[in-house]
Amino acid sequence: MRLNKQLMEKIQESMASVLPITAIVFLLSITIAPLDPGTLVLFLFGAILLVGGMGLFTLGVDMSMIPMGEGVGSTLSKSRRLIVPVLVYFLLGVLTTMAEPDLQVLSKQVPAIHSTVLIVTVAVGVGLFLVAATQRIRKGIPLRRVLLILYCAVFLLAAAAPGNFIPVSFDSGGVTTGPITVPFIMSLGLGVASTRSDKNSASDSFGLISLCSIGPILCVLLLGIIYKPQEAASHLSVIPSIPTTAQAAQYFFQSFPTYLQEVATALLPVAGLFLVFQLLTHRFKRGQLMRIGAGLLYTYLGLVLFLCGVNVGFMPAGQLIGATIAQGAQQWLLIPIGMLIGYYIVKAEPAVAVLTKQVEEVSNGSISQRAMGLAMSIGVCVSVGLAMVRVLTGLNIFWLLIPGYAISLGLTFLVPDMFTGIAFDSGGVASGPMTATFLLPFAQGACHALGGNMMTDAFGIVAMVAMTPLVTIQVMGLSSVIHHKLARRRLRSRMERVEDAIIYFD
Repeated sequence: MRLNKQLMEKIQESMASVLPITAIVFLLSITIAPLDPGTLVLFLFGAILLVGGMGLFTLGVDMSMIPMGEGVGSTLSKSRRLIVPVLVYFLLGVLTTMAEPDLQVLSKQVPAIHSTVLIVTVAVGVGLFLVAATQRIRKGIPLRRVLLILYCAVFLLAAAAPGNFIPVSFDSGGVTTGPITVPFIMSLGLGVASTRSDKNSASDSFGLISLCSIGPILCVLLLGIIYKPQEAASHLSVIPSIPTTAQAAQYFFQSFPTYLQEVATALLPVAGLFLVFQLLTHRFKRGQLMRIGAGLLYTYLGLVLFLCGVNVGFMPAGQLIGATIAQGAQQWLLIPIGMLIGYYIVKAEPAVAVLTKQVEEVSNGSISQRAMGLAMSIGVCVSVGLAMVRVLTGLNIFWLLIPGYAISLGLTFLVPDMFTGIAFDSGGVASGPMTATFLLPFAQGACHALGGNMMTDAFGIVAMVAMTPLVTIQVMGLSSVIHHKLARRRLRSRMERVEDAIIYFD
């Protein structure tokens, strides 16, 4: 009974997240960006699947992925032999990333390099940097120092990489931290940090997502330098012709086996490694294992519904809306419409709910889910607007990435460490499946209609979505610092006036 109540609460939360973007697309489809009936029906069916999928997924994550990650992280951190945790973390990073659905979507749209080569390169990057991130937590190395060094290395490599491959490299860092990897890696960080007893352990539990996003960027830039894909090109997805609602439903049913297999392939490595861990350590009791097993089932079913909904229902709608607006007389509408979509679409990212909840718990409520959600929505709103400026003008992505990351890294010296970790993690979390399957096709459709270069102008939107929350969340942290300083100053002033009054009457 309690489980049913929790599921209904999760579904209500997901409905509140999905309804705004559904309403926006529906209004666009009957006004300035008409959709054919088949595409609109696919989108509405997809929205229904999103609501159910997000509800099941978030409940499953609470029951399974979070306790699994914390248990593995805290146990391995106590190991005296460094080689054991290093190997386990590397395998976890590689295996979960190779089956990440967002990465599969991106790899199929980069024909210059074979999809398997690109996926393996990204997976190795995540594995290596997951090891580095856990060691940073264990040794208490400040995150800002590591980020400053690594982003300097990123932009130095980017200067040597082929120009038409740079946006793809930065996009690969965003899509790797998707709904499979984020919950487990975040809880892994909590587990590793729990073995420390110093005052910075809580803030150091954040930062794994941010470092695991940098690894793929570096590795894919190196791959681009080696392969030199000067002739890289992208293509639009084929939009199915769906004349009736019955055929739309049939199209979804035909797509389900693909996602049943994809999600199973993604979850099995995590479940398998956890099973080996349990057999060796016996950390969890029988009741806990039953709950984790049920949670994994919910996670599996939720991701199948969610990914089927966004890939089958949302991708064609995003592509057609972008193309229709770009072909119209008022092409500049791409910017405000893109910003509006960006503001609401991040709320429908499944991993965002996981991050905001964990932030509220770790900060003891001082950073609320609502404040986090608002900061991320503003960040994504700005990023999509800037991405549309690039689509319209062909502006080089470096003119946005370099100032954006310079501001982000500069803010790390002004805000508490916890805000830095949360901000850089939020960038990876915001750029999830909704970005890869709706915003990227939206940009591609617009770019193709305008006759632009999709590799340089449309790609990079994931990177933009991953960058701007770094600024908005740290600005939120800076405003909090200023607010507390002003409050302390006012309190000190009142105390001084009281003391003066006491002295006067004495």
